[in-house]
Amino acid sequence: MADTRLSNYEATVEKLNKFYFRLKHQILQYQSLSLGLYPECGTFDPEKICKHANVRDSIYCAAATWSLSQAYRHIDDDKGRTQELAQSAVKTMRGILYCWMHQTVLSHKVEKFKYDQNPINALHTVFDIVTGDPVYKDDEYGHLQIDVIGLYLIFLVQMISSGLQVIFSTDEVNFVQNLVFSVERAYRTPDYGMWERGTKYNNGSTEIHASSVGFAKAALESITGLNVFGDQGAAWSVIYIDIDAHNRNRTIFETILPRESNSKNTDASLLPTVSWPAFGIHEQNIHARTISKVLRKLKGKYGVKRFLRDGFKTVLEDPTRKQYFPAEIKNFDGIECEWPMFFAYLMIDSEFSGSKEDVETFYKLLTPLLKDSEYGPLIPKYYYVPKENIQQEQKNPGREDLLNIHELDPIRRYLPAPERPRFSSRYSAFQGTPDDLVIQMVLISESAELQQLLGTYGIESQTPRQIEPIQIWSPKELTKAYGYLGSNKKLGISGRPQRPFGVLSTSKIYRICGQTVLCYPLLFELSNFYLAQDLSLVVDDCKSDLAFLANCWKLYGRPTFCMVIRHDIMSGDFSYFLELLSELKRGDCSGLRVRFGRLQAMISSACIEHLDFLHSLDDLTNFKSFEEKPSTAGFTPFVTMPPPVAPEVEEVLNVMDLTIRSTNDLIQMLRYSESIRKKVQILSILLEREGLEFHVEEYTVKERLEKTLHLAGTKRQWAQVRLCAALLDKVVDSLAPSITSVLVRGKQLTVGVFAHEETVLDKPIPPSEIKEIIYSCCKPHNLSESVLQQEIIINIGKLISTSPQFFAGILKIRIGWFIYAMKLELSTDKSMNPDIFSLSPRQIRTLLLRLLKRNMHELDKSNPLMRRQIDGALNRVPKNFYDQVWNILEKTPGGVKVVGYLLPQQPTLSDMTMYEMNFSLLVEKMLSRIVDPAYRQIMVESFMVVATILDRNPELHFPQAVNMDKILDDAFAQFKDDKLKEGIVEKEKVTMHMFISTQANVRQGTTSYIAKSVLKQYRRKSLFAVKSLRKSFIYRKLKRSNEVILGTVSAGLLLLWNCFG
Repeated sequence: MADTRLSNYEATVEKLNKFYFRLKHQILQYQSLSLGLYPECGTFDPEKICKHANVRDSIYCAAATWSLSQAYRHIDDDKGRTQELAQSAVKTMRGILYCWMHQTVLSHKVEKFKYDQNPINALHTVFDIVTGDPVYKDDEYGHLQIDVIGLYLIFLVQMISSGLQVIFSTDEVNFVQNLVFSVERAYRTPDYGMWERGTKYNNGSTEIHASSVGFAKAALESITGLNVFGDQGAAWSVIYIDIDAHNRNRTIFETILPRESNSKNTDASLLPTVSWPAFGIHEQNIHARTISKVLRKLKGKYGVKRFLRDGFKTVLEDPTRKQYFPAEIKNFDGIECEWPMFFAYLMIDSEFSGSKEDVETFYKLLTPLLKDSEYGPLIPKYYYVPKENIQQEQKNPGREDLLNIHELDPIRRYLPAPERPRFSSRYSAFQGTPDDLVIQMVLISESAELQQLLGTYGIESQTPRQIEPIQIWSPKELTKAYGYLGSNKKLGISGRPQRPFGVLSTSKIYRICGQTVLCYPLLFELSNFYLAQDLSLVVDDCKSDLAFLANCWKLYGRPTFCMVIRHDIMSGDFSYFLELLSELKRGDCSGLRVRFGRLQAMISSACIEHLDFLHSLDDLTNFKSFEEKPSTAGFTPFVTMPPPVAPEVEEVLNVMDLTIRSTNDLIQMLRYSESIRKKVQILSILLEREGLEFHVEEYTVKERLEKTLHLAGTKRQWAQVRLCAALLDKVVDSLAPSITSVLVRGKQLTVGVFAHEETVLDKPIPPSEIKEIIYSCCKPHNLSESVLQQEIIINIGKLISTSPQFFAGILKIRIGWFIYAMKLELSTDKSMNPDIFSLSPRQIRTLLLRLLKRNMHELDKSNPLMRRQIDGALNRVPKNFYDQVWNILEKTPGGVKVVGYLLPQQPTLSDMTMYEMNFSLLVEKMLSRIVDPAYRQIMVESFMVVATILDRNPELHFPQAVNMDKILDDAFAQFKDDKLKEGIVEKEKVTMHMFISTQANVRQGTTSYIAKSVLKQYRRKSLFAVKSLRKSFIYRKLKRSNEVILGTVSAGLLLLWNCFG
């Protein structure tokens, strides 16, 4: 037995030594002596070694070296190789760190990028292998590659967790923390992706990549709570993450998958993202779908293609040009290079999943592709199609048990969060969503009187004094505290940007400088916008926050939700809030389990976060805690409180009369007027004449507008509230994140008043720019809509995150058109105020939700015009609509024309693929030229009819541009003739409006007229064809998903083809 063990040991040593010598000759001999980086391309001639080092390549070289050092730990007498290999890996990681820190000191890259995410300010990914200097200028190369920083952070954590010392100083700790800040907003940062070229068109444009978001998510999960000095590190060398930023990255990543981006339906870069080394997803169904799609679309005999129509290193690519010409990527269709290394990724993934069969399968695929060398086999970088075989290829496309998976992945990234070891119980860590999560609820009253009032209803609350020494902070104070994190004057970098924290972060209890701190969420922050004045909306938002917590909480310990009750709540309809508090007291809120009680009793079961980076502060005097109001602070006893104020009936107001009055006259009228509406109109005129800082007696116009806004809110005169807010150019909180929530789901958003110019928002932009765009688009046409559109955006952002199914078939969300649809919906409800601007914020949200939930099939039967108007205004299209337009375009060399806009067949089909998001957006751009919602919708129906005819008759092609407006004009003309022949309707009453008001799938419905028009447009050229078609063409209607399928007998197809030709 002993001899056997010795024999096995010697065999293991021999195998490891073989790998060691192979690594020395194939990798380590190219390592830079100065910085430990590796050249982009290796050669066995040292004099011809490339002088450029790619960061991603260097990280993977370091990973291979570190992995072998992990394997050598099994050997007692390793001849110093464990240390040698480990230090070689450390040298590489420190070399990369040096290059990035050197850039930061010279040009403040990290500091600038964490605020604006501008590609110009991105850290470089290519450096001189000796000096570490940047090789390319900021605008000469696609440096913005978030996955590279994510990859670096992941392996940094892996190496430190294995016992290596990579980070040496406080400066380096702060820099690593700032790298974390750089990837936290990956979910809203378009970059150049893993292949460094941006979109697949290689035209210099960026886009959001699932691989970049996935690596950022994995990096944040990996590094949270890590002490970068290792087990012997200090309290201030721990890395922190924003849990809300992680949640946004996770949500967006899962939403985009299995796509890679808008232009890439799938991509090989997803393999290292969802499997080793990132292990970015642990939901098995998403993981399986993603890998399956990659293999189905990209796997070949010689490896995996990076993505479809990838021209990199093909013989048809012009190496002298950095970017491609329009439509050039069509040339690469079917001849993309295949990369064998992805079989290695799949082998490693199969090893982690324990699938020996898959390991063997991919090993067999990889083995024939290896190339022998003096020092062992090599994996070719890629296989390409030779020039002489291009046409043929386009037509006929053609293990050792030395390393434990735990040693390749010490932090257990391959395991779900609950099964991973924690770095320390002192810092928050991921555990997955518990099945029986209980949300802890703490109620803090602003004063003792308010506490007493709540007590009369059996609601237990505490005052700030009663919970001392525990402090209650606002989210702004927590943001201020995190501003110290990663700050380093020597490097010229500040701490965390002053971005507000979400409800996940405010649901932790913090230990700061020996003090215990609890934060209340943004919902209870005093807001400058008017939404908080609608108490029923606040209650709804509170329930939404609790539901969000229950769904997204993945940390150890229970979340603690702090509700702050202020005196202002009493000025509204308190019954809404009282009902919510009663639900919470019962321990069940809309199906969620809650525990309502005293704060001191909940600390032991809460999620605790220690902010040890604030060790330099002696106390918390720089931070302002929530203070209790004195007993005499203007509290009105409940018994004397007036009941909720009913909306006032405003007097008839002659606005024109006000505009011709002098300023002094207006001031006198303002002094004695009791009408809120009149006050607002007078102030708007004074604002236009004199400006915001003009004094009207003791107050400026701005101050009077603020007071009038508050007064109008208490009296629930929402039209005046919105007008005041618009006059003050107010912007709602969280507007930018709401827009981002829409964009990252592959949709676009436009702002602007219906029937006027619109601005398309197709990428995340800062709040200041959003404000300028909204007010410039809305102010000239409808001032109040400037703030109403912000309300709609906020509501859509929440709905699309929680209920994305409501937006199925809607690719472009046009806010002005949504408001038009809401007005239509409002006109059907006699119980509501017909003026949309007079509705409360909660009524606006309810109306929007009702609109999106409406059963359009039932509406089509009762009111086809209304159905088309609403669907058209929402820009909703049938399932597979864009695929059908693609099919039409394939058979129309002249393209498709709508209201004068031509969607050409080329270069559209050459640049794009059927299932590509960018093609769908291009179709939406064409349809957006239609100004009438009902006409837009019947245009969509016309496309479906044309597509159905072509689908049933695959031989048909349209030699000229298909004029869709002409098809509808002819359909209406036939409809008009038939109605006049019936003699039931007068000629003047037969209008396009009447045609659009007709049901589709009935006798003499719109579908039959459109189908006849499609044929009529092309059969005029041949009378013989017309006569033959009349005999041979028959219609049969089959109701299938509201479509009419048209059939033809085979005799008519040839004649129809001749007619088209």
